[in-house]
Parts: sequence; structure tokens; C-alpha cells
Amino acid sequence: MRMPSKTPRTHSRPAPSQGTVRLNTPERTRRYIFLLLDRFTMMAFASAVEPMRLANQVSGQKLYDWKLASEDGGDVSCSNGTTVRVDMGLGEVTRDDTVLVCGGIDVAEATSKPILNWLRREARRGATMGGLCTGTWAVAKAGLLEGKRATIHWENQDSFFEDFEGVELAKSVFVIDGNRLTSAGGIASIDLILKLIARDHGEALANSVADQLIYNAIRTDQDSQRLSIPTRIGVRHPKLSQVIGRMESNIEEPISPSKLAEEVGMSTRQLERLFRRYLNRSPKRYYMEIRLQKARNLLMQTEMSVINVALACGFASPSHFSKCYRAHYRTTPYRERGTSGAGAPGAVPDDGFDPDFDIGGEIGGADFPDDLLD
Repeated sequence: MRMPSKTPRTHSRPAPSQGTVRLNTPERTRRYIFLLLDRFTMMAFASAVEPMRLANQVSGQKLYDWKLASEDGGDVSCSNGTTVRVDMGLGEVTRDDTVLVCGGIDVAEATSKPILNWLRREARRGATMGGLCTGTWAVAKAGLLEGKRATIHWENQDSFFEDFEGVELAKSVFVIDGNRLTSAGGIASIDLILKLIARDHGEALANSVADQLIYNAIRTDQDSQRLSIPTRIGVRHPKLSQVIGRMESNIEEPISPSKLAEEVGMSTRQLERLFRRYLNRSPKRYYMEIRLQKARNLLMQTEMSVINVALACGFASPSHFSKCYRAHYRTTPYRERGTSGAGAPGAVPDDGFDPDFDIGGEIGGADFPDDLLD
């Protein structure tokens, strides 16, 4: 399937709409270059382009123009399989342009050396640089976010933090730090572009564009990407949410259930009953699942050794980590990454643990053996 890169090009003034917001004086056109990486995310890209198109329509002026770029100037496929035609390769842009890198699946593989060199060159020329979704990774890899605040999709935050310690990673939907722009992906691009429209041309125009999008809850850079803990777990219990928040913030050095209980003014037995009642699992098991989820993200998204992943997720030994991982995911950390544990550097020999061992219920969601939870 093919689709045009955007609406048909025209240099005539956009037709006024019923919701036109007249600007007092003619405004200069701001140009954006969208660099589409292989298997980029369509949602994040479209959510950035459409507010610009509507700003032109609503204002009756050509406030924004954009071009689509790829590494070789050829068509690019996005993650949903759609092929997009682009306007240019890695050509020169001006210092007044804004480059937004649109990332998606396997961003490290899609970010080539020529792309990194181009990003660095255009940043030196003075262009504003940014990333949408995992495009933030490419901008950081080019060294353009060092010492800056930035954000990336929550699923990639663990690996990003490990790869780029010099970047101040935020959990907000978007971040604007000087001439660096990043958004978390999905419809967070709408919030970023609406903020830029408001900055360029006023709140009235941004609100009118939001109305055209049927977007009635504009978020700011103070809004978090993920739903609140009570919304995610479907339970509104302040002490339970507080404990889970502490768990999520302390992965590398897990806190004991007794300490967690003490922090919220409960006994360990009361905390145990609280988790059993609302989440049908023990605090230890719930904590273990959080740690293993982070471990899986690191295995899938970074080149960290299995040993270092284990340590980053609070496991004292690779052997213990491997047992817990197999009990939960029915595969070893080495197989998850596509390598063989027997020959991998720092590998742990097979210790005879049976992945189909009866662990007290359905595999993948069952209770861990007590010796694994300790």
C-alpha cells in the first residue's frame, strides 16, 4: 500500500474554515523536516503533521510547511506496513528549520552512521533538533541531548537510561529544552505541536486546532506518559499505590516487604493481606514481576550483558536471575536475546532448572517458588 507523503502541495492561502482564527499580521512560514527511520511509528508522525496542517487551515495562512526525508531519499515503510513517499534524502537544511526524527521498531538498527553524521552536521549549522517516539534515541546517539532534558516512550526508558547517562530523562509526554524537542510517541506529538503553535501564534490558535482534532484534554510538559498507579491496577487504595510506587522506583536495590510496610504504617501481615485482596498475589511476587519486566526490556533493547541486566534489576547472581526469568517467561535470558547461554561471555551453565517445573499454578502468571522470591 502506498500513500502520499502529505496533502497536495499548494502555495495558495488555505481556505478559511468555520473556526478561523485571524492573526493580526502575516506570519512567516516555519519549516519542519521529518526524518523517517525504517519502521517508524505512524501514529507519532501523523499526530505531529496534522496539527500543523490544521493550523494553516484555521489561520488562513501558511504558517507551517514540512518535508519528509529518508536516508537515501527512497520510500520508507512504517511499523504498520504502510509505505510513505518522501521528498528528500539527507540534504542540507537551514538554521531556521526544525528536524524531527521519527523512530519506531528497532531504532538502533534503523539509525545508521550516515544518519548520525547528518544529524550532527545540521545541529552544528543551527537547526533545531528533536525526536518523536524512539526517534529520541537517534538524537541522543548523535550526542545532541547530552546535558539536556528529554523524554522517550515509557517502554524504552529503562534502556535509554542505561545507554545515555548524560541525558536527564523525564517521564512527561513531551519536553522542550532550548532547541531540543522530544515527545514520548503516540498522540503525545499532538501535545508537543500544540505547545509550539501556542508559543508561535498564541493560545487561541492552538485551542482552535485542538477543537478541530476533537482533542479536549491538552497536556503540558508536566503531564506523565503513563496512567496513574490506581488507574493501571484498577484499585484506588492510597497505601497500595504508595507501596507500588516505591517498588517501581527501587529496582536495582529492592526494599524488603517489612520495610515497605513500615513506610506506610502497616504490619507486614497487613501488607500481605492488602496485596492478596486487591492483586491476588504476594508483595514479593508483585515486586519480582516488576523487576523481571524491566529485565526483559533491557535484554530486548540494549547490549548489556546478562550479568549486568541481573544486577540492574536487583538479582544477586545470574543463576538466580535465570531461574526466576525461566519461571516467569518460560525461556532463559540468553534465548530471549537470541544467544546461547553455553557459549556466551559470562554465561551461566545450565543448572538443571526445569522450565516446566510445577511452580504452583499456570506458568507465566503463577506464584514463584519461595526460594526464588527471596
